[in-house]
Amino acid sequence: MLREPDIATTPLPPLLSPWSRTDRRAAAAAAALRRHPTLREHVDFLGAVFGLCFYCVSLTPSLLPRPWLLQGLISGLAVGIGYLLGVCLGAVGRRLWRRRADARLGELAWRMLGYTAGPLLASFAYLGAVWQRELSALMGLPVPATLPYLAVPLIAVVIFLELLAVARVRGRAARRFGRVLARRLRPVTARRTAAIAVTILVALVQLTVGYGLLAVANDNFRTSNHLTPEGVTRPVAAERSGSPASLVPWESLGRDGRAFIASGPAAADLARFSGRPASTPVRVYAGLESAPSIRDAAALAVRELERTGAFSREVLAVVTSTGTGWVDDEFLTALEYLYNGDTAVATIQYSYLPSWLSFVLDGSQARTAGRELFEQVRARWSRVPPAERPRLLVFGESLGAYGAEAAFRDLTDMRARTDGVLLVGPPHNSPIWHELVRGRDPGSPEALPVYGGGAAVRFAHRAADLGRPAGPWMWPRVLYLQRASDPVVWWSPDLLVGKPTWITERGAQPADGGLRWYPFITFAQLTADLGLANDMPSGFGHRYREMAVTAWLAIAPPPGWTGDDTARLEALLRERR
Repeated sequence: MLREPDIATTPLPPLLSPWSRTDRRAAAAAAALRRHPTLREHVDFLGAVFGLCFYCVSLTPSLLPRPWLLQGLISGLAVGIGYLLGVCLGAVGRRLWRRRADARLGELAWRMLGYTAGPLLASFAYLGAVWQRELSALMGLPVPATLPYLAVPLIAVVIFLELLAVARVRGRAARRFGRVLARRLRPVTARRTAAIAVTILVALVQLTVGYGLLAVANDNFRTSNHLTPEGVTRPVAAERSGSPASLVPWESLGRDGRAFIASGPAAADLARFSGRPASTPVRVYAGLESAPSIRDAAALAVRELERTGAFSREVLAVVTSTGTGWVDDEFLTALEYLYNGDTAVATIQYSYLPSWLSFVLDGSQARTAGRELFEQVRARWSRVPPAERPRLLVFGESLGAYGAEAAFRDLTDMRARTDGVLLVGPPHNSPIWHELVRGRDPGSPEALPVYGGGAAVRFAHRAADLGRPAGPWMWPRVLYLQRASDPVVWWSPDLLVGKPTWITERGAQPADGGLRWYPFITFAQLTADLGLANDMPSGFGHRYREMAVTAWLAIAPPPGWTGDDTARLEALLRERR
C-alpha cells in the first residue's frame, strides 16, 4: 500500500551539487521539518486546502440570516467535510501519480498555505458578517453586530479539531486491529477487514446512542405534552372538544391541542366584527391520549363533529396538524371570521415530536393521520343530503400539508372530493406538490410555478400572485402557499450533490439574499435554516400568516364579503399577533 512520501526525509535529487545554493536551501528546509514535524505529521496538505475552501464558501449567505454561533458550527462541519474530501482525493492521486514529491515544491506549498490561511479565515469571517447584516436588513430584522462573527474561525477550528481527533482514534483502532488480524490473514485483507469492522462498530455505537437520545427526547416531549400553556383554561362551550359536554377528556388533548381548543374568537367577538348575530365556532380535537390509535382518534373526532352539529354548519374544515399536534390558529381564526362562526374544524394529534423530528424519523404518521381523518369525515359528510352539506375544505401547514396530501391520489382527486384545498409551506417531498412543480408550464419558475395555465391550482407567496396567470381559475380551487425564502419548501437531500433549478430562479421573489449552490455546503446551510424558519418576520421564511384572509377568500369566499371587510379583518388579525 503506497504512502505519502515524507518530504522531510526525501533525499535530494542526485544530479544537484551538494554545494549549490538551491541544495543548501532544500537541505535547510528538510532539517527544519525534522526539527518541527508537528504540522506535517498531523495535517494532510490537500485536506487542509479543501477544508479552507469549504470554510470560505460556508460563510456565503443562504435563505435566512444566521447567528454567529450557528455559523461557527456550520463552518466547522464544512471544514471537516472539505478535509475528508481532500484526504480522499489525495490518496487517489498518490495511487495514480507514483512520482516522489519534490521537497522544495512541498515546502513552497506549505508556506503559501500558511501565508494565506490566516488572512482568508479573518477576511471571510468579516465578509460573512457583512452578508448576514445585509440579509437581516432585507428581511426587516435587527442588524447583528459584526464583531461576534470574528469568532467564527475559532469555533470552526475547534469543531474541526474535535472531528479530526475522533477520526484519528478510529483510524488508530483500525490499524491496531489490522495488526492483530495480520497474524492470520494477508496484510491487505487484514487492513481492509479491520477498517470495515471498526466502521460497523462505530455505526452501531452511533445508532445505539442515537436511539437512546431519541428515547430520552420522546419522553421529554411526552412530558411536555401533559403541560398546559399559561393562560389556557378548559372551555365551557359545548362546541369545543374537552368541554364538560365533550366526548374527549380535556386532559387527553395534549399541550397544543388544549391551546388550539381554548383559542379562537367567541360568538361575541364575531358579532362585534360583523354587526349581526354570530355562532360559536366548532373546534374538534383528539389527542394522542384520547384514543388508542390514529384510526380511533379519527373516529372519535367524527363523533365529536356529530355531537356539536358540525355537519349542519356552512363550512367544515379537515385539518392535518404538525408533529406535536400544533395548528396555526390564525388561519382558522380567519376562516371563522369570514363565516361569522358558522364553521367547524376537526384535527387530531399523531406524534409527541416536533415537525422536523417527526418528519425525519417517521413521516408516515402524518400521512396516516391526514388520510384517516379525511376519509372518515368525508364518509360521514356524504350521508348528509347534498343540499344541506357544508362546504368541505382541507387545510394543512408544513408537515400538515405533507400529511393532508395523503388523502388524495392527485390534483384531480383533490378537486373531485373537496370544495377547496389550502396547503401552506409544503415540504419538498410532498408527492402531489412535487408532481405539479415538475409538470409546470414551460417558462414558469420552480419557485413560483404555473400549472395547467392556473385553471385548477395556483401557487403564491403574496396576495398579488393569486391573480397569476390572468386566465380563469375554476371551482373547486387548490392553492399552495410557498416562498423562495422558506427552507421547509426547498430542503432536500438532493442538495448534497445536485444543483436545483430554483436557486437560479430566486428572482421570483424580491428578497433574494444571493444564495449560491455548493456541494454539501448548501445542504448544511438549509438544514440550519430549518431551525430559523419560524422566527422570521411575516412574509419571509416559514411565516405565511399575513396571507390567511386572502388565501381563504381565494378558496372559499363567503357571500357578500367586501374589500373593506378584508382590510378590517387583516387589521384585526395583526392586532392579535
